[in-house]
Amino acid sequence: MFIEMALCVCAQITTEDYFSLSYLSSCSISPSGDYVAWTEGRWDEDLDRRNYDIWIANQLDPENTTMRITFDEANDNSLQWGADDAWVYFSSKRGSKTDDLPRNGKKQIWRVKPDGSQLMAVTRLEGGVEDWQISDDGSHVYYLTSDETQVDDEWKDLRKEHDDVEYGQGLIDYSELWELDLNTWKHEKVWDEDKVIVDFSVSPSGGQIATVTTPDTRLITNEGWSDIGIYDIATKETALLEDTLWRADAPSPYGWVEAPDWSTDGTRLVFAVDFDGFPRNMFVATFVGGETAIQQVERANEVSLGSDPIWIPNSYDLLYVAEQGTMRPLLKVMSVGNGKQGKTNEVISNNLICWDFSVAEKTKQIVSIVGSAVSLPNIVAASRNPNMVSVISNPNSHANDWQLPEIQTVKWTSIDGTMVEGVLELPNGFVVGQDAPLPMYVDLHGGPTSARTADVSISMYGRGLLSSDGWAVFSPNYRGSTGYGDTFLTDLVGRENDVEVQDILDGVDEMVERGIADPEKLAVGGWSNGGYLTNCLIAATDRFKAASSGAGVFDQTMQWSTEDTPGHVVNYAKGLPWEVADEFRRMSPLFEADNITTPTIIHVGAGDERVPAEQSRALFRSLHDYLDVPTQLVIYPGTGHGLSKMSHRKAKIEWDKAWLNRWVLKE
Repeated sequence: MFIEMALCVCAQITTEDYFSLSYLSSCSISPSGDYVAWTEGRWDEDLDRRNYDIWIANQLDPENTTMRITFDEANDNSLQWGADDAWVYFSSKRGSKTDDLPRNGKKQIWRVKPDGSQLMAVTRLEGGVEDWQISDDGSHVYYLTSDETQVDDEWKDLRKEHDDVEYGQGLIDYSELWELDLNTWKHEKVWDEDKVIVDFSVSPSGGQIATVTTPDTRLITNEGWSDIGIYDIATKETALLEDTLWRADAPSPYGWVEAPDWSTDGTRLVFAVDFDGFPRNMFVATFVGGETAIQQVERANEVSLGSDPIWIPNSYDLLYVAEQGTMRPLLKVMSVGNGKQGKTNEVISNNLICWDFSVAEKTKQIVSIVGSAVSLPNIVAASRNPNMVSVISNPNSHANDWQLPEIQTVKWTSIDGTMVEGVLELPNGFVVGQDAPLPMYVDLHGGPTSARTADVSISMYGRGLLSSDGWAVFSPNYRGSTGYGDTFLTDLVGRENDVEVQDILDGVDEMVERGIADPEKLAVGGWSNGGYLTNCLIAATDRFKAASSGAGVFDQTMQWSTEDTPGHVVNYAKGLPWEVADEFRRMSPLFEADNITTPTIIHVGAGDERVPAEQSRALFRSLHDYLDVPTQLVIYPGTGHGLSKMSHRKAKIEWDKAWLNRWVLKE
């Protein structure tokens, strides 16, 4: 069946409605395909956050009933099945920060029967675990811990003598990889080197481990310093894979190696390498006769890689979610390895937006989290027809009667002739050409290597809520966005605060010309790169009556100096600050701040490491203290780059709504 739900004209979607929604974060199907498990997050006012529990559906049940099997405040997640359907394993921070193992508030591995019985802790470690994996035969669990180590250099003794201060280097939490036998319950350390494991995958035989390692725990060392190697447990030696394809031959040296996954027979290893500003790519290493052949996997039609690639069990076929325009199809690449690959087929496509998926080991049945332009995400089972799925669970069925926005994909031509696309949300029942033009909010996505999709989204960033209040919400996928081919993505390199700004303004002009947007009632906002672009836009034009700048860059030199992933800035600037100082200045809205007249509300997390709060403080100082522009600065304590607390999200929603009403609608 198609996922389609009838729209009706009912009450507007309120802030309280937003906090009634469940969020599907992951799904996992059991080896036999009989059970489907997923994690479902619901807002809890007492906890002041969204809490995740595990739900299960028994596909053999003719009534297709679903059951919640965990009930805790611990954010249960990371679902993995054993070799059969007996247990579903997960990670959880149960309990409080005490010495009461395993409920000490640290992340431990737990397991539970699919009927919700026999909940038990698998690990009981004082410091908890970091990452973990169940072996293919279900007999062992491998887990990561870390051990703080003093670097053995000439300053070691002095650091020890003055250990009441913090140092920029010298103390590193090196990784330890352990193996736990689930029959004897004995632990054994299998890897202990002076490196940090950021990801790993144990081979089906258990004899080898693919490790992605970095010199230390700082994210900066993932950008070009990360290696992928094959560790042999018997010899305790690691053979690093030749990195020419994703280092010397790549458009940027700042690539993050991620997500290794073995084929069932252990002869192939797939992994991804992610680049800020450049296409994320898949690579497959084939091990035959003592030789290793590495190839880059071709992405059909230059789609963007929207998920980690995985092998279909007992095959050499790969599955991954692609970003293709405003859609997210699930694709299968046939027969990959040994320098070859077959054709690419669609598994879930048409107007279905795929967010996560899982494959049954024995039956190869695929389940997925899928949304669409007329429904919030559901748990579904794929069929032989890529345009058809069957619904297993709809956790937001209460939203079926809501007045959902009407969503469409729109296109326009930028000033240089490039075709640009985006998502347009209109209030339910609005008729273009008959009804008066609407106030329009320009919703700018982050990344910028990301994109907005044409599905129902009720978001604190404006989608769903503002359209319900009578606004048009326009979400342009400007140059640098994913899903539109490699050239469209890389066009932004060396052209930030330029080509994408023009794409957005040209799109706004198009919405005005079509009679959708009232040119006197325009607003703009975004978070992260969307906040940066908001800052760029209000420095470039006074046509917006209000702006909401969330965690946005104001000065690119300060951004390179203070953020946790500086390779991002280096890629887009095409050099370091002392190499291309003029480009850093040109990219920075700070140096055009005297043009800003738009009333601007500024949001940022106090502990944001990606776009540190100093950027937002500098913007506020410029507007409030020197330029006399109406502004408010909202700083969220104890919060990083995203707002996870319920109270913080509510504050942002209500502050933005009041700000737009005051300056755009003049209420």
